[in-house]
Amino acid sequence: MPELPDIELYLHALRPRIVGRRLEKIRLASPFLVRSFDPPIDHVYGKTVIALRRLGKRLVWQLDGDLFLVIHLMIAGRFRWLEPNGKIPGKVGLAAFDFAEGSLILTEAGSKRRASLYLVRGTQELAAHDPGGLEVLTSSAKDFGDALTRENHTLKRALTDPHLLSGVGNAFSDEILHAAKMSPMLLTGTLTAAQIHSLHTQTIAVLTKWRDELIAETGDKFPEKVTAFRDGMAAHGRFGKPCPVCGTPIQRIQYATHEANYCPTCQTNGKLLADRGLSRLLKDDWPKSLEELEQFKETRKRS
Repeated sequence: MPELPDIELYLHALRPRIVGRRLEKIRLASPFLVRSFDPPIDHVYGKTVIALRRLGKRLVWQLDGDLFLVIHLMIAGRFRWLEPNGKIPGKVGLAAFDFAEGSLILTEAGSKRRASLYLVRGTQELAAHDPGGLEVLTSSAKDFGDALTRENHTLKRALTDPHLLSGVGNAFSDEILHAAKMSPMLLTGTLTAAQIHSLHTQTIAVLTKWRDELIAETGDKFPEKVTAFRDGMAAHGRFGKPCPVCGTPIQRIQYATHEANYCPTCQTNGKLLADRGLSRLLKDDWPKSLEELEQFKETRKRS
């Protein structure tokens, strides 16, 4: 799912292309994309895009007439910028937002259609789409700590909860926790003031670094590849590869449809975190350290 740095990258690319321009029409390839009915979606035809903003992981287009388009890309939604009246791709295409200068194409990979488009009137209706998470980049360490410790969850869950923190998801939570040298399974209720301060600092540093680097890398072009897996990441998507800090193989734990990637040496004092599925299967045989893991692998090879 595109997170804060990715959404900011899209906003950077879209502002010079559509702000101040008239949205001529929206061509819908998937009727399930539009989730609102009042006002009707055709009320935006001919409206001018006044401003763009981010609302959590959502993109918000402000149009004249006190109208707002709210786009949630979910996991697999992506944008393309094509020539005017550009063709909507057959299998992955959801919609085209047509301007005189070009067409913004919304696509979604996979068979499930989770991306959504809402048209709302007024700031009060817009506020209903805000999950309420703290905007980390402009937060104080105290506000960050208050949000993080409001409920007692693992750090991984708390960082990715949109009701607690805004714009952080699976990928950048891995990067933040690696930079802060903290276990993804550490409970927020056990955090010290020093740990909260460190995590706050690293959260801002990681999100700012990736936002700025992605924008600098793209320049005036439209971003062609927005992905959760990028070269230069320290932990996310790097299972089995060496930690860039200490060289230890990055490990992972999987749960539900998510996973957490971490370095045992940098983040968990050499301890391997128990994967829920495998640990239930192996029970007492689950390796507790890297040495035990290697022994376990050797035993499996010989058996």
